[in-house]
Order: sequence, then structure tokens, then C-alpha cells
Amino acid sequence: MDVRPFWLAGRPETGEAELTVTNPHDGEVVAICSVPSAEQVEQAVAAAEAVRKEAAALPVHVRADALAHVARRIAERADEIATLISRENGKPVLWARGEVNRAISTFRFAAEETRRYSGQVQRLDTDAGGAGRVAYITRVPRGPVLAITPFNFPLNLVAHKVAPAIAVGTPVIVKPAPATPVSSLVLGEILAETALPQGMFSVLPVPNERASTLVEDPRLPVVSFTGSGPVGYALLDRVPRKHVTLELGGNAAAVVLADADLDWAASRVAVFANYQAGQSCIAVQRVIVEDGVYDDFVARLLPAVAALVTGDPADEKTQVGPLVSEEAAERVQQWVDEAVAAGGRVLAGGTREGATVAPTVLADVPADAKAYREEVFGPVMVLQRVADVEAAFAAVNDSVYGLQAGVFTRSLDVAFRANRELEVGGVIIGDVPSYRADQMPYGGVKQSGVGREGLRSAMDDFTYEKTMVLTGLTL
Repeated sequence: MDVRPFWLAGRPETGEAELTVTNPHDGEVVAICSVPSAEQVEQAVAAAEAVRKEAAALPVHVRADALAHVARRIAERADEIATLISRENGKPVLWARGEVNRAISTFRFAAEETRRYSGQVQRLDTDAGGAGRVAYITRVPRGPVLAITPFNFPLNLVAHKVAPAIAVGTPVIVKPAPATPVSSLVLGEILAETALPQGMFSVLPVPNERASTLVEDPRLPVVSFTGSGPVGYALLDRVPRKHVTLELGGNAAAVVLADADLDWAASRVAVFANYQAGQSCIAVQRVIVEDGVYDDFVARLLPAVAALVTGDPADEKTQVGPLVSEEAAERVQQWVDEAVAAGGRVLAGGTREGATVAPTVLADVPADAKAYREEVFGPVMVLQRVADVEAAFAAVNDSVYGLQAGVFTRSLDVAFRANRELEVGGVIIGDVPSYRADQMPYGGVKQSGVGREGLRSAMDDFTYEKTMVLTGLTL
């Protein structure tokens, strides 16, 4: 098997070490990737620093055309890339195709935002002291971005960092998850086809234990991290003077109220507690159901969960595949067992075979159990019966996390109440918390992170506002 090169300042390079990527489903070797040496990492950072002024001065059309090219090329290679995602991640090809389509949209949205992202003029003669003055306000790149990305969306979560960096004209260095570097290396191939200057991007599959060198390097003033909370906050504590954005985890709640369409709610909760094998920070974990419809909802939910197809991720019919590793599956199984030992009941699933955990439904789980309090990151949901809307919203907020919540209701008043009261970054009315449109602001509160993704929001995060005042004008 040929060794895949990494991308150093826009050029394919190889190092002395190698990383073997395997399929979580069957252990098949997917790829052997070259790992950059410390010297090569230094070269990548130096190149990003050297090109930062050229990158910032790139004409808008050059940046927009590069992003549009990436969108087109991903679309042309969609089947190939979806297969790679499925094989390196264990994600069913059904969901891998969805990820590819989202990445296409992410780069397309970035191209569109690049053309719209311009300065504004503000008259200052609203006060006598500002007579003859106008402010011209622009946004300026903070500097090269270090993008640290997770395994669960190995293409689109990379896109959400690379695309806004290119859009605002700043170099970006990607450090992909060691378990799933192949998708980002393919993205590097496509970026290399553009007219972007060398040094504008690097993709460096270094081990996690070597990431601190990149994190602490002063030439990378922006760190954009997606991953687990403990790692993210440790990173933030390490570089408090850098501009750090964190997209962290959650234990997302879906609230089912008495006026909900129960068939729709049950079908959506069943799928989106288990899609990506639950390895999504907005996968449904807590299902909070109003007492009057609890039994009816559960009677609809359990058949919907049982109908999910679990198995080989390469099979077109598979909806639930393995977790990213057997170790991850063992940890999920342990949390389920702990919840049961503490008094919880298994209504469905609760078993594991290798890296695959059966779609699991738990009830009567104590509020201090890990499966309720922490982020399971596996195909496990916990049911909770509540008396009314007030109790439901209090239950959602009874969490250190606050990424997104879903509320199944037909009431417009309740929808706006949810938006007022729920302590989360996004409220999805009439659907699961797992809904995300790639152009919308996305991020959490409390221990779910700081900053926002979504193209325009990330572009703002990667830049700062700069004001020029023109004086002595006749307005």
C-alpha cells in the first residue's frame, strides 16, 4: 500500500514516521499516512507566518474562486470521499454521503460569504465633534489559524475551519484526529489545485502528544478546536493570550411535550440518538417527555429503535455502525452498566459486539449517572418523565453543557418560551437537537464551548474589527 503524503505549505511531503489507519468495523487497513517530523512542522508554521501578509492581500475573487473550486471538486469526487470517510471512521456510507454533501455546501457558502464580506461606512457627523468625518470599518485577519479537528466528521468539521480561514485571507494549519486523517489529506489534494499561494495551508497528521508545540507557537495566534471538553479547556488554559474558539461536547436533550406529533418525534429521536453511532455532540442523549404522553411516546419509540439497521457501514441499508474504536465502545458499555447498577432499566439494546454498541434506550437512570450527566458519545439515550413544560425546561438546563436542544411542540408561545429560557446555543423547534445548517451560527454555552462556527460567524472569529477615520470631508 502506498504511503499517503501530508501537505506542507501546499506541497505533498513525507516524513520518517508512518501512521496506519484502520476500519473500526473489521480492522482492515484503510491507509498508511506519513507523519511529519518536528522540523517539517516548523517549516509549515514558518511558511504560514511568511505568507500571512500575502494571504491577507489576496483579491476577493481569488479567495472566492478557490473555495468554489473546492466545492466543485468535492462534488466530483463525492463517491470516493464518502467511501473513505466510511472506511476510516466506521460511519455508515448513508451518513458519509450526507457529510460529503454538507462539506460541498460549506465551501460553497464560504465562497458566497467571501464576496459579501466587505467594509462598512459610518457617518460620524451625528455629533458636532464629528463634522466632516467618516469611519470606514473593516475586518482584518488575526493571523494564521491552527485548526484541531475531531474524528466524528473528518471532512466537514475540517471544512468549517479551513473554509472561513481562506475566506478571510489567512493561512491555516490543520491537525486532524489521528484516527481519521485521510479525509483531510484528500482535502489537501484539492486545495493544492487552486491558485492559493504556497504556505496558505498545511495538513499535518501529528500525534496528539505533539500538538502542544503547535498550540503554544506564537506565530499561530488563533486556535480553533473541536473535541472533548477536558482537552479543549486544558488548551485554553495553556494559551490564555491567544484567540481560542472551542466547539466542545454536550448531552443534548429532546423535549417531547403533550401537543407534539408523537410519531414524528419518536422516529426522529430514534434515528438521531443513534446516527453516527451517537458520535455527534448534538446526538440526542436525554429524552425529556411530558407525563401525559410518556407511555404513548415510549410505545412508539421502541419499535422505531428496533427497526434501525445495525451492521456493516459499507452496506447501503446500515443506519448504525461501529464506534471509532473498540476502546470507545467498551467505555460506552461501561457507562450503560453503571447506570443499570444504579437503578436504571434497559428498554432496548444494552449490548456490545466488538466496536459496535446496540442502539440503547435507558429509563429510570439516576441524575448523577455518567450516562445522564456526561456526554455518552455513543448510541445511548436516557428517558426522563416530567410533569409539565416548566419541569421539562428545568431538566434541560440541569446540565453543565449547553450546545443545542430540540423541543417537539406545536405551540408558538412555547417555542418562544423555549428560546427565552433554555440555556443553550441553539433551540430547534419541532425537531431533534441534532439539526444543523452549515451556514447558521453554531456553538454552545456553559461547558459546551466558546465562539461560533457557521461561515460568517467563524469569519468574524478569525478577524478583528479595524476602524479608519477620514477627516475633512464635505458630506
